[in-house]
Amino acid sequence: MTDNPERFDLLVVGGGKAGKTLAMDAARSGKSVAMVEREMIGGSCINVACIPTKALVSSARTLRSLRNAGELGVRVDAPHVTARSLLEHKNGVVEGMVAMNHKQFLASGMDLVIGRARFIAPGTVEVALSSGGTRTLSGTQTVINTGTRPFVPSIPGLADGGYLTSDSLLELERLPQRLVIIGGGTVGLEFAQMFATFGTNVTLVESGPRLLPREDEDIAQAVSDFLKRDGIRVLTGISVTEVRRNHTEVKVTLSDGTSLEADDVLVATGRAPATPDLDLAAAGVEVDGKGYVVTDERLATSAPGVWAAGDVAGSPQFTHVSLDDYRVLKENLAGGTRSTKDRLIPYTIFLTPELARVGLTEEQARAAGHDVRVARLPVAAIPRARTMRETDGLWKAVIDGRTGRILGVSLLGHEAGEALTTVQTAMLADMHYTALRDMIIAHPTMTEGLNLLFGAVQE
Repeated sequence: MTDNPERFDLLVVGGGKAGKTLAMDAARSGKSVAMVEREMIGGSCINVACIPTKALVSSARTLRSLRNAGELGVRVDAPHVTARSLLEHKNGVVEGMVAMNHKQFLASGMDLVIGRARFIAPGTVEVALSSGGTRTLSGTQTVINTGTRPFVPSIPGLADGGYLTSDSLLELERLPQRLVIIGGGTVGLEFAQMFATFGTNVTLVESGPRLLPREDEDIAQAVSDFLKRDGIRVLTGISVTEVRRNHTEVKVTLSDGTSLEADDVLVATGRAPATPDLDLAAAGVEVDGKGYVVTDERLATSAPGVWAAGDVAGSPQFTHVSLDDYRVLKENLAGGTRSTKDRLIPYTIFLTPELARVGLTEEQARAAGHDVRVARLPVAAIPRARTMRETDGLWKAVIDGRTGRILGVSLLGHEAGEALTTVQTAMLADMHYTALRDMIIAHPTMTEGLNLLFGAVQE
């Protein structure tokens, strides 16, 4: 360890949503701030996650809309995409947001350090600079926000046979004719439907008994039905036992003894914390058995003055949660007591139609002992859905029968993510479900469906 590290009021290791927002905020307030970023200016969301994938989801949705334009009385001849056109669109979106973030970083007054950091003492890192050489940085307060990376399971032949992850697939310079996706979670499903829309023959392999195990069975089944209707082959309760590549073709062997042939294999089996190279033991920072940084409800680690936020801290893996981690850290670094406990966290899976959820599922509510009342509404009953011919889906609400409070909703349908916030607001305000049942909502909008949904609550 150097005797004279460069000292800062705040040292941020990893520029994810929480870290970069906190660093800019602190620098603008006059504090000395250094933020170390390995390579992705703006964090994984902008570079390899939310933004590029949703840019391509938009492409897929546009292509789907053009193909279905005849239903709306519009003639469109042979719409199609190419790998190059998709890559140019995605790169344009990403590059614009990276440039904007870089400009904001420098304008804030922070010291942006590009390189690989490893801890050599509590609150102190040595950075191998991308430009060459090293710097040693120390923070009075230090925040770890290095995020996660795609998790790759130990499947015989997978490493040698070659595989894609959600990161590398975004750089693919050709559209595979046949794609096998290992994993039936959010990432696997979004890519499966996206590439099926682009014209790829997609097979989805999930070792669990069904897709989306966090969702109620009726919702997960509806999603599975939509994927199958889009031509996606969905295999559940089956695992991949071996992957072998023969020149340009990949053979995927399954646990039932059958096999699949594909051009590429996408591994979408979750993510792992980006901590192995940080040498957190030198910082006195405890990690759990999976490598996530252990924090308390204030996001403090086991090392005094060292905090963690976002995915690497085991927070739910959403950018909007990382942003709330920033709010927690900002208050607590100033001596506050803000907690991550009992946060009401919404999310949207950007399929077509979207699946948006907040609160408890029916299964979770019953397991927790609530007197459960359920309402279901086919999206086809919403007038706005009919005007757009976007009638696929099912809306579901879970109510506490004793109090009339909304425990959660699962909204599977067009623009469901936009309608979700209205329900979340009602839940935060602890409103009785009849408030949404009887609220005057503009007609015709998708949100108007909340009148109908909560009007169908079982008494």
